[in-house]
Amino acid sequence: MLTTRSTLIYVALMTLVVVASNFLVQFPLHAELAGINLADILTWGAFTYPVAFLITDLTNRQFGPRAARKVVFAGFVVGVTLSFYTSVPRIAIASGSAYLAGQLLDISVFNRLRRQAWWRAPLVGSLIGSMLDTVIFFSFAFAAFFVFLGPNDPFALESAPILGVFSAAAPRWISWAIGDFSVKMIVGLVMLLPYGALMNVLRPMQAARAN
Repeated sequence: MLTTRSTLIYVALMTLVVVASNFLVQFPLHAELAGINLADILTWGAFTYPVAFLITDLTNRQFGPRAARKVVFAGFVVGVTLSFYTSVPRIAIASGSAYLAGQLLDISVFNRLRRQAWWRAPLVGSLIGSMLDTVIFFSFAFAAFFVFLGPNDPFALESAPILGVFSAAAPRWISWAIGDFSVKMIVGLVMLLPYGALMNVLRPMQAARAN
């Protein structure tokens, strides 16, 4: 009963993060950094979405990979449903595919490293998972090759200076991907603070140790 109740809490938290990220992705970050107009490459959703990796890692630590996958699949159902209601099908497919692949990879990496230094599993898992998430989402959503998923976005495919400041040019979605992953790396590092604070409270159960 306690395990079920705790797992449901993680499911609720994951659902909250997915809903918040789907809402905040509509709002660009109006700021400038080193000459880069952040509104061109970032939304506020980039700051909330990486919290999903913290939730997955805490679930994995306390209950093991099986429970973590249940939490991830619950978030997947919510995320895909919301995406189909709030965006075009291609974005929904890209979002759901990226979330599922990134989170499942994070679970696998975390489980392999869980007996090493306390920070290594959550940090490496979330960074590698975030990298895969970013590659899949922006490729599926905007790369011309994936036009079979839905119509291409001409603006995303326009050539522009990378991040708006470098001399080299690339399709705009490349800059969006770089900006998104940069934020995920920063937030991933910051998420070590709550993970470290909670790891002594949310001790692994016997089942988690056995996996």
